[in-house]
Amino acid sequence: MESNGTVPRAPGNRAVVLGVLAATVVLLLAQAVSGTNARLVLLLVFLPALLAGLGTVAQTVAVSVWVAVVVVVSTVLFPPPALEARVGTLVAVVGAEAAVIGLCTRRVRRERELSRMRQSAVALQRQLLRPLPVTTADVRLDGLYRPVEEDAMVGGDLYDVAETPFGTRVLVGDVQGKGLPAIGTGFAVLSAFREAAFREAELTGVADALEAAVERHNAYAVQSGEQERFVTATVLGLHGPGGREVGARVQAVNCGHLAPYLLRADGRVESVALPAGIPLGLASLAEPAGGAGPRVVRRFALPADGVLVLLTDGITEAQDDSGVFYPVERGLAELAGTPAGALPQALDERARRWSGGRSRDDVTVLAVRGPGAP
Repeated sequence: MESNGTVPRAPGNRAVVLGVLAATVVLLLAQAVSGTNARLVLLLVFLPALLAGLGTVAQTVAVSVWVAVVVVVSTVLFPPPALEARVGTLVAVVGAEAAVIGLCTRRVRRERELSRMRQSAVALQRQLLRPLPVTTADVRLDGLYRPVEEDAMVGGDLYDVAETPFGTRVLVGDVQGKGLPAIGTGFAVLSAFREAAFREAELTGVADALEAAVERHNAYAVQSGEQERFVTATVLGLHGPGGREVGARVQAVNCGHLAPYLLRADGRVESVALPAGIPLGLASLAEPAGGAGPRVVRRFALPADGVLVLLTDGITEAQDDSGVFYPVERGLAELAGTPAGALPQALDERARRWSGGRSRDDVTVLAVRGPGAP
């Protein structure tokens, strides 16, 4: 999926030409009909000012030249009584147009810089995330990651898959905030997961390692004068049943993330209830309040005909014009006949249609199934 890292689209040249000509004709006619010395044509100077905030530099220059020519011709044909008024009018118009062109040039340069920065951040984030799909001895994982399109900064979605001696382990999460600082926190979590997934025999040990990584990263952030961040995440451990059976046994540790969904071939959708968990980076704050305690493992089965869907809030927080959130369970039920490989893309497209194409956060959707599932 291509990210929207380009400069915002300027109005078309045809629309600009028609709009400028129409405004010019209207003001000239109004000035002629008024029968007074009112210099209504001077209102044309607002056209380049408007384009300076919306259009390209070339459009702004062209309209500025047009306005200057119209004002000069109007001044010659209908001169003000005083010579000083004529000269002052021309100087003021030329000065205003020059200032407007300068502002437009500065705006376009700034937008291009932000675009390059965002493209670099998206490229960096894609390099950190593992390409999908991934097939291991236990499961096949298809997925989609799409950066936010209505923001100058990328979000903090993250995921990873590791085939370890303890089975296949999957991580999906979302860092608080956006931009390069969020990517830095995500990199700390991914690095810790790629090490702990192979080292820790228990899934809770993996979650504890992620917690320690976020705490260390936050300590460095404080020393650098940056903001501390937390990460919501779900850590899964999957084991294939072996033999000719299809499906997988699943362990899950919730760290404050969204519950996964189990989609069956007959269209039934179940939200997999996981024990409430503290987001990564906040456990030390919750414990004194009598809160956190050890992280809990939930065990359940991934049936032969089932697909386990993991996602981030880019899907769940998609809103229509009336502010209603996208109904994920209903959307998944309608996609029951969709192949698992196409399911993440199809779910994202439905959520985007629901929100009218507006994206307010990164989107990550993972579809997990047994390696022999149909």
